[in-house]
Amino acid sequence: MRINKLKLIVLLGVFASYTTSCSVQNNVVKTPSTKNPTKPTNNTNPPKVNPVAVKPATGTAASTEENFRTNLPEIKREFRGAWIASVANINWPSRNDLTVDQQKAEAISMLDMLKDNNFNAAIFQIRPSADALYTSNIEPWSYFLTGETGTAPYPNYDPLQFWIEEAHKRGLELHVWLNPYRAHHTNGGAVNKLSMANKLSDIVVRLKNGMYWFDPANPKTQGHVSNVVKDIVKRYDIDAVHFDDYFYPYATYNKGADFPDNASWSAYVSSGGILSRADWRRDNVNKFVERIYKEIHAEKNNVRFGISPFGIWKPGYPAGIIGSSQYDELYADAKLWLNKGWVDYFSPQLYWPIDSKGQSFEALLSWWQSENTMNRHLWPGLNTVEIKVSDRPAEIKNQIAISRNILKNDAGEIHWSIAGLTRNPNMLPALKSGPYNEKALVPKSPWIKAVPLQTPTLFIADNGSFAQTSWSTKNAADVFLWVLFTQYNGVWQTEILTLDTLSKEIPKSKDGKKLNAVAIKAIDRLGNESDYTARKIK
Repeated sequence: MRINKLKLIVLLGVFASYTTSCSVQNNVVKTPSTKNPTKPTNNTNPPKVNPVAVKPATGTAASTEENFRTNLPEIKREFRGAWIASVANINWPSRNDLTVDQQKAEAISMLDMLKDNNFNAAIFQIRPSADALYTSNIEPWSYFLTGETGTAPYPNYDPLQFWIEEAHKRGLELHVWLNPYRAHHTNGGAVNKLSMANKLSDIVVRLKNGMYWFDPANPKTQGHVSNVVKDIVKRYDIDAVHFDDYFYPYATYNKGADFPDNASWSAYVSSGGILSRADWRRDNVNKFVERIYKEIHAEKNNVRFGISPFGIWKPGYPAGIIGSSQYDELYADAKLWLNKGWVDYFSPQLYWPIDSKGQSFEALLSWWQSENTMNRHLWPGLNTVEIKVSDRPAEIKNQIAISRNILKNDAGEIHWSIAGLTRNPNMLPALKSGPYNEKALVPKSPWIKAVPLQTPTLFIADNGSFAQTSWSTKNAADVFLWVLFTQYNGVWQTEILTLDTLSKEIPKSKDGKKLNAVAIKAIDRLGNESDYTARKIK
């Protein structure tokens, strides 16, 4: 069990001797003599982590003074995510006939790429169309995983559990992405007896493009999707639940014809309903979004809820914006959800170039920010894979710069999709040498209450030209990351470290500068920081 391992670490003093690579942030802060205590915060849901090798430190006692108070540099924060789509095998798995080992190898390659390029989150699609890329007693195994709806992988394993463990091992958040209302995709093979389009045929309609769709107005639909979400949140150590932009389907899916919900509409009218049909549809979705948000936090408070709606609420909002209206076509009043705070993060799909005349990236993001009355996270979706410009890396870098200017200390973005990072050979180098040149923590979510993390204990031993440094904390099960601070000639640097990194050999001199002090903080699942322990080095 994980908790026994962590207790063992604490009992052994956590004198590990291996070193894990990490990102160094060149934050420059001169040490003052004044005190600056930091208020700690935390949550109660532990991440899972693989066992950590531990061996006692060797060498003489370190030449250190007692703990002291100082001003540590601010830790860089920005949400950096990428969507990983399973529908139609867009991203993962790349085919529906891969072996389990091939599936795992593809997943590890993607997660390694995100870690190595200073991302901090993966948004992984686990329910593309009323199916499951995880072990479920509610819905069948996905066609996109094994080539047949309802057929388990062989040898059997749980892809979601694998993704969670591998993401957390690399210090990445894992958000599970669900399509709430699509019951069967046209690329999803034949509708068989295990398909939800058959098993729940009384609440499913067939659209003219061949897709099957749950009726959002039917209470049985809302109850079914609610059960799916609660099941995932309860059983898996995820960081967030994510819905995309598909609520009522786009009009093209039904070849321009109205959504076929006559039965549920007639039942509503017969019961004395007074809303217009359009308002009734929007009300169905509004109640569902609010319900899901509250149910997620009731089950696990630290699990966040995010939605990535179509980027335009209505044409004319703001002035000069033209294009489709999600309010009128998808019956999605996304502005209301943001106004009400029924999300923890909101990622409007702003898939147009900066200089687009009818869909200005900057104007749209600024408008959404003006509607963010509850101060939730606003992290736009960027069309990294196919934005219509001649130089995509330069465009994406410029969009990130605009986002940072608008969003200030709560900046972030999600890239559609992970293929946009890998297919263009210039994209990742442009990001890592530019806006993503340092690692970053995700921004805090101050509206979510959390139990404070305890202050870590810091151990330092003399190891010749190195200070052998290790750390531990009594509530290690609540820690997600560590931040190590090292001071050379009065200048602090920071390193964001994975949970299983419990020690580091720190050079006593670097670039002709002398090591003066070391400090450590713990970070919880919501990005909250513990108080720090700092020790001087003589």
